[in-house]
Amino acid sequence: MKTLLEFKKTVVDEQKQGDKKIEEINTRLEAVKKQIDEERMQLDELRTKLKGVNEEKDADYPKFVEMRNSLIEAKNQMKSLDDKVGQAKSRKDRNEIHGLTKALEQIERDIQTKKLSKDEERKLVARSKEIATKLHTLKMMHKKEDQYREMSTHYDELKGRINKIFRQKEEFGNKIGKLKESIEGLVNTREALYEERRQVIHGVREAAAKLEMIETQLNAIAFKKNRMAQSETRQKKTKEMEERRVARQEAMQERVRRDKEYQERWNALKEAAMKKMSSGEKLTFDEMKLIFGDSAQE
Repeated sequence: MKTLLEFKKTVVDEQKQGDKKIEEINTRLEAVKKQIDEERMQLDELRTKLKGVNEEKDADYPKFVEMRNSLIEAKNQMKSLDDKVGQAKSRKDRNEIHGLTKALEQIERDIQTKKLSKDEERKLVARSKEIATKLHTLKMMHKKEDQYREMSTHYDELKGRINKIFRQKEEFGNKIGKLKESIEGLVNTREALYEERRQVIHGVREAAAKLEMIETQLNAIAFKKNRMAQSETRQKKTKEMEERRVARQEAMQERVRRDKEYQERWNALKEAAMKKMSSGEKLTFDEMKLIFGDSAQE
């Protein structure tokens, strides 16, 4: 009985520790699940931002590629013009256009105002065409240069936006990757806690089953002890009643024996008194009582 009660105390302690452990696990689970929810919200926000960045990229990158190709084409056109007019002078001295314009104007005035031989006129016309061609080429080249600079400015701006977009894509991608890794770790932690809680709950249920078994055994022992006590009480009462019955019977037998002895003594004394009276002897008062009194009276 003592060993069983000690075992019950041990099992109760195990059950209490299990219940406490379950509470601790539930607290940790709530914290982990809250963190998972928060990080999933952050992940959704980052994905929304990344989607917006991708939409910007889809809108701007084709423009960027198109402008880059246009810039390459413009550069090639400028190179072609450079080959015609001479690269060294065309880009460094825009005053050349002014000088060529004045030279062309002077040739045209000479042709119109001076008396020239046919050979001189032919040379001036040829020179006029040469200068006009070069002047046109220079103007085209400078126009292309201006267009190229303008395109370069827009290209640099667009390139800056594209680089920013790709940096944002990388930044958001890295953050999303880290968050996904963190969430995966938290989910693994959550599942481990679920498994740990299942094991602890199993242990608590086993402890409850043990306690039920112990209580059944203790109740059986108590019932058996109670029946034994009731049986002992009944046996004690029966013994006491038997002892009283025997005592009454012995007392009655003793009384009968005493009455019998007294009657025998009385009869003997009466007979002696009768014999004494028959012989004519004088009787005492007690002897007369024996002869004439009630029998078996003291």
